[in-house]
Amino acid sequence: MFKYQTASPDRYGLMKELARYHRRFPTEAESILWESLRANELGHKFIRQHIIGDYIVDFLCRDDGLVIEVDGGYHNEPEQQQFDVLREQWLVEHGYHVLRFTNEEVIGDIDSVIDEIEKALR
Repeated sequence: MFKYQTASPDRYGLMKELARYHRRFPTEAESILWESLRANELGHKFIRQHIIGDYIVDFLCRDDGLVIEVDGGYHNEPEQQQFDVLREQWLVEHGYHVLRFTNEEVIGDIDSVIDEIEKALR
C-alpha cells in the first residue's frame, strides 16, 4: 500500500547499507523505544530504519502508515531542521502520519511516548 522506491539504484544501495548500520547500532533512545514497543506488544507492527522514497525513517508501521522519528541533538541544526521539514512534508503528501520525539522525551518519559503512539494507531 505505502511502498515507494524513488532513489536511484546506486543511492538506494547506499541508503540500504546506512539503514542496516543503524539497525545494528541504534541510539540509546531508539533502543529504549524499540524495547518498549515490543514490551507493549506493538513491536510486531513496526520495522526499524526503513527506506521510504529518498528517506530513511526510524520506525514504520506499514499497516497504518505511521512513521516515528527519534530526533537527537543534531536535529537542532538549521540544515537538519530544513531537511526534516522536507522529509515530513513528503511523507505526509504520500499518506504517512509522522510522530516526532526527542531523545530526551523517549529516555525521560517512555510511557507518555508509548501512549501517544497507541493513540495514533487507533
